[in-house]
Amino acid sequence: MTRSEAASRPSPTRPAAPPRCAWWAGVLAVGLIALYARSRGGFADAAPGPLVPFADWISAALGWIAASLRGVLRALSTALAWPLERVRLGLLWLPWPTVILLTAALGQLAGGVRLAFFCGLAALYVVVAGYWPETAVTLSLIAVSIPLSAGVGLLLGIVGFRSRTAWRVLEPALDLMQTIPTLAYLLPILALFGVGPMVGVTTSAIYAVPPMVRAVVHGLRRVPPDIVDSGVMSGSTRAQLLRWVLVPSAMQTILLGLNQTIMAALSMVVIASMVGGVNDIGIEVYQTMKQAKFGRSVLAGFVIALLAMVLDRISRGGAPPGRGAAGRRRRRRGGLAVLAVAAIAAAVAFVVPELRAYPEAYIIRPASSIDSALDWFTRIAFPVTSALKTWTVYFVLLPLKGGLAQSIRPNIWGFEMSALVIYGYAALVLLGCAILALLSAWRWAVALLVLAVFYYLGTTGTPWPLTMAVFFAAGYAAGGWSVGLLALGGSGFILVTGSWERAMISLELCAVGVGVSFVIGSALGLWAACSRRVSAALRPFCDTLQTMPIFVFLIPAVMVFLVGEFTALIAIVLYAIVPPIRYAEHGIRSVPPELTEAARMMGVTRWQMLWQVQVPVALPEIALGLNQTVMMALAMVVVASLVGAPGLGQDVMVALSEADSGRGVVAGLSIALIAIIFDRIIRSWSARRKASLGLAG
Repeated sequence: MTRSEAASRPSPTRPAAPPRCAWWAGVLAVGLIALYARSRGGFADAAPGPLVPFADWISAALGWIAASLRGVLRALSTALAWPLERVRLGLLWLPWPTVILLTAALGQLAGGVRLAFFCGLAALYVVVAGYWPETAVTLSLIAVSIPLSAGVGLLLGIVGFRSRTAWRVLEPALDLMQTIPTLAYLLPILALFGVGPMVGVTTSAIYAVPPMVRAVVHGLRRVPPDIVDSGVMSGSTRAQLLRWVLVPSAMQTILLGLNQTIMAALSMVVIASMVGGVNDIGIEVYQTMKQAKFGRSVLAGFVIALLAMVLDRISRGGAPPGRGAAGRRRRRRGGLAVLAVAAIAAAVAFVVPELRAYPEAYIIRPASSIDSALDWFTRIAFPVTSALKTWTVYFVLLPLKGGLAQSIRPNIWGFEMSALVIYGYAALVLLGCAILALLSAWRWAVALLVLAVFYYLGTTGTPWPLTMAVFFAAGYAAGGWSVGLLALGGSGFILVTGSWERAMISLELCAVGVGVSFVIGSALGLWAACSRRVSAALRPFCDTLQTMPIFVFLIPAVMVFLVGEFTALIAIVLYAIVPPIRYAEHGIRSVPPELTEAARMMGVTRWQMLWQVQVPVALPEIALGLNQTVMMALAMVVVASLVGAPGLGQDVMVALSEADSGRGVVAGLSIALIAIIFDRIIRSWSARRKASLGLAG
């Protein structure tokens, strides 16, 4: 027996794993059985109701904790209420010129004259629009929650860096925390603390911990070994090595994590304002949007957007590369300038009453003008927006949700669902699968078949065994048994808790939003990778969208399309479009130069270079952009329930209104599990693809 023959045989002690195509054949068999059972009215006709009362258990557990720790929780609320009120009163005590000048000075410290000018104008808008009292409340909530998040995140990050066992526990916990929807965080905190400002402080403090933990671990692991060895050779203890060597070397990454922590805290504070019982800027947006006062909603939403951009730019300015003696002198001069400006402005304000508090007579709120402009735009654009909305709802959303069999109507489609139409649809699908199979693209053939079944039956009409089998097979094909079993277990949790049908509705809306965002975003990213001018034009657009709290994206969608599922779709697209832009551009620009040079020497055209060389090599990076798009779309699906999105988000909203914490937590966990399943599948496929291409992971 030759060496090649021996190598081709499986090991006698470890049987070869079945090929992945065999698992897809198993999925096909499960699908045929499930469809047969569905046609006969069997078990697969509909998902069962709750088989395990997780919601009741969670509600009972939270009630017991609240009753047992009432004294501790009351003491914690009192301890946090004191600094919260002091910060709020301190901000409101500042004269309005001091607020503007201090903000501009912070911008000067962080980024120079241009950032100072922008920050000063942003603060001027907040004051002139009359939203400074509400903004001060929001800033006080952030100011109290961020030290808690940063401190806990720093400690957990150090523990995760020191102990691999601790990191193996922390990593899935962080994944879960970052995939649970923001609204679902409010329910257990409401059960423990009740309505009040502690909801905003506590939820934002918890929600903002994961970015800090990840940044600390990542930064400490990236410290060059020679620096660590130098510290050890100098006789440093473990504590000294951490304090004087590791943390200073990783400070730039840690400060970037602090930036993400600040942005996460702001996003959660705005969301928590709906139930927090405080008069901050978030509740102003929420109430005016509910009352259809879109002009005031835009003005208040613009405050949140400016606040996010200012906090992002200033906090990012704390972590530029290469700060040396010149940077320290600049900070010292800036600090003295801030103190001088603040003192002068405060002194003048006590002499001139108009500078103490901004006069109400000078407040400018052009809400009526915005409403008039919006009315004019909606009338002019109504034929286009109405046609787009109608076409999307009737030809995309409804079929994907309920299936073609339930959606085709003669007055809309022009024909009815007859046997001839069914057979024609099946013939087209099978023909497409056969062509793909002949081209050796069996994976695309399987994908086409699965999508065709889902489009015909709908996400809610597809038998749940078939859907679970598809999840398992996709997970196994991408990452082996671990990912396949994770997908099976996650979908099983959704099934036994009775959330299946609502999860499929959310999945349908998320799938359409992800598809639109990914196609448009990837196209823009490829264009930006081929043109530096386009890249420069898109960069501020992407930066702005990424700093916006999730709540703000509802405003333009509601203004134009009112409430409904299509409005939720628009909000999802706006929120999730940035990752595919950035990842597609980064993936194309990261293609090894030797590959492009070799292709250029072969005489390929620019079009061939893009589609036959760069895109195939960049696919793993582009897939990571798809992963982030899915994460952001699922996060927006819940928030979009405020404007009529059905599914699990509605469960969370009903749970908030009825104080049913168990129901809301189960819905939030279901969305988190969907996010984790897709995250593991896409990341595993990306890693396999990179390995097959010989690229660095």
